[in-house]
Amino acid sequence: MAIVETSTGPAVAVAVAVVLVSMWLWTTLLQLVWRPYAVGRAFGRQGISGPAYRFYVGSDGEANAMRAATRGDVLDRRCHDVVPRVLPHYRAWMSRYGKVLVSWSGATAALCVGDYGMVKQILSDRTGLYGKPDPGASILALIGKGLIFIDGDDWARHRRVVHPAFTMDKLKMMTKTMAECAREVIRAWEARAAAASAGERRVQVEVGQQFQELTADVISHTAFGSSYREGKEVFLAQRELQPIAISTINSVRLPGSQYIPTKTNIRRRQLEKKVRGTLMAIIRERQAAAAKEGSGYGNDLLGLMLEANAAAGGGPRSMTMDEIIDECKTFFFAGHDTTSHLLTWAMFLLGTNPDWQERLREEVVRECGGDGDALPDGDGLSKLKLMTMVLYETLRLYGPVSLMVRTATADADLGGVRVPKGTMTMIPVAILHRDVDFWGADAGEFNPLRFRDGVNKAATHAGALLAFSLGPRSCIGQDFGLLEAKTTLAMILRCFAFEVSPEYVHAPLDFLTLQPQCGLPVVLKLLD
Repeated sequence: MAIVETSTGPAVAVAVAVVLVSMWLWTTLLQLVWRPYAVGRAFGRQGISGPAYRFYVGSDGEANAMRAATRGDVLDRRCHDVVPRVLPHYRAWMSRYGKVLVSWSGATAALCVGDYGMVKQILSDRTGLYGKPDPGASILALIGKGLIFIDGDDWARHRRVVHPAFTMDKLKMMTKTMAECAREVIRAWEARAAAASAGERRVQVEVGQQFQELTADVISHTAFGSSYREGKEVFLAQRELQPIAISTINSVRLPGSQYIPTKTNIRRRQLEKKVRGTLMAIIRERQAAAAKEGSGYGNDLLGLMLEANAAAGGGPRSMTMDEIIDECKTFFFAGHDTTSHLLTWAMFLLGTNPDWQERLREEVVRECGGDGDALPDGDGLSKLKLMTMVLYETLRLYGPVSLMVRTATADADLGGVRVPKGTMTMIPVAILHRDVDFWGADAGEFNPLRFRDGVNKAATHAGALLAFSLGPRSCIGQDFGLLEAKTTLAMILRCFAFEVSPEYVHAPLDFLTLQPQCGLPVVLKLLD
């Protein structure tokens, strides 16, 4: 009898491949078809609806189409309603489905939360129930995985180390540096205005770009002290990284796409390496000097953070080198980008409201003196109540963040709504800041006096101003930003009267933070 030999190797390989493909198809079916269907039905049974889910892309196609339709719109400069340009889809959906609705970011449910009570529940949570979503490689390359993005015990550990650098007594010590940086810019404006033809003493300046340079200079000096020149290199690299990061926000990210050697990914990695290398060199130089001289790490933001980290003893309560670098990225980007746009929008509002500009000028002269060459100090700046109101109103109408996102890390009860694990909660800040039910009939108007009794009494709901978030995760750098803005505006108001140029195009753009799409040209008139 002949024996027939058979080869089982190829058959096994085929069987394994079939099983793997079947498992992949089943997982894909669950994620892209069954789960969206089940989650949508669960919300529907609670009376919450929204735009229809589309396979794989969710509601992104509809949202992108609405954004594209309004991209070319120009607003009247007396109109402060930026929502049609930055969140047109949420305005349309909320008018159709209500203040609480469900849309889809790809195959992930995105619960739009337009109710202040629910918003407060999310932002005030201390249990980690509403975590920060993964921002993607490009955003992390720009901002770092610092306090903005980490959660849980890691966040608490970072906060303990970083917080000493942002106490008000430490920040007041930095006021002189802030003022000296602003004085350099103002002196250049004064020279140009004084040289104007026909003795007009007027000059037109595109202040948006100027404030970007100024705030980068301030954060370079206050964060890195004598290493500020290297700090400016970080600013230049981050400025190039920003459009790369923006391009990933409204697109569906394929798993592993950040590793594909595209031109954009290669450039991102080069810039990320440059930022990390620069920051590491600054930190190691500071550590070596402290070890050699035994005189501490310095009184700038980096030095204060390194001091607190060293005091933690190098154990589980301290931060690693990579974590320190990430925090440097975070406060460097946030420290110059958000403050520069706060200054820009404040100049826009004061340039279109000359009565308020004059009121602030009188207050500055009264509390800080009228000598344009004298540097304001922290005590004088703390007395600028009207300016504080104007800055809060600027943040309400033109806050840096138009939309906040959190992800439910477990099944949750949110204001009586059952929210499945993995659902993204979307907080439409720009819309909430214009809600007449909370801010009054003049919610769309510039009225700083609404803050006369403090930020928590400006609306019918305490904590309605969300520019710095609220609760335990509120922005640690808010006092730094407000102090820098007060310092700069006080010095400008003592030297110049100004108005928005007729050339200005009012087209606010959400470019990671809210900013004028075409810049802000301002006509400055040198005061006697």
